[in-house]
Amino acid sequence: MGNNEDDFLMLSGLQHFQFCKRQWALIHIEQQWEENVKTIEGQLLHKKADQPFVKEKRGDKMVVRGLPIQSQELKLSGICDVVEFHASKDGVSIYGVDGTYLPIPVEYKRGKPKKGDEDVVQLAAQAVCLEEMLACQIDVGYLFYNEIKHRVEIPITAQLKARVRDIATEMHHYYSQRHTPKVKTGDFCKSCSLQHICLPKLMNKQTVKRYIEGKLAE
Repeated sequence: MGNNEDDFLMLSGLQHFQFCKRQWALIHIEQQWEENVKTIEGQLLHKKADQPFVKEKRGDKMVVRGLPIQSQELKLSGICDVVEFHASKDGVSIYGVDGTYLPIPVEYKRGKPKKGDEDVVQLAAQAVCLEEMLACQIDVGYLFYNEIKHRVEIPITAQLKARVRDIATEMHHYYSQRHTPKVKTGDFCKSCSLQHICLPKLMNKQTVKRYIEGKLAE
């Protein structure tokens, strides 16, 4: 992967990719999208969180909303909903602010904690970007879930960061090939905003060739 920023993928795509690789490809490669209640609610929640370049000071903590981030290593770019900068002697200098601070990403989600890890992976990718941009180490982040009005602390481990790098590499492979993969369908398809475009039921139908080959093998 080169250094051309036109080759960068959207960091938010990691969540789509972990939920369903086919969904990610339909959105980010084929440029298809369809709204549902969940996506609209999510957009409204992020609109409240993402107020570009707004920052506020709360004691020994500075809160920045809508912070643009990117990683040359991952070739990903996006926006952090919120980054909290906590005063720390082990932190980094922030232009125009006295002292040193450690950044902690906070990602806002519309629902409640999920069984899958797509939210965790997206948060970890934000941490990797911030580490690269600010030359620091981030060991923790938070996921705020609007449905339960509570935020969950997420350890950002070395293993999780390595997984983010592997996922980003796989995403770029699909994107460079302009390949939309087939995937196993399940109940999760019912909550997908692209279910009518993806037509998961048709993906499970047997082709004529496979049907004939099966009959001949009997």
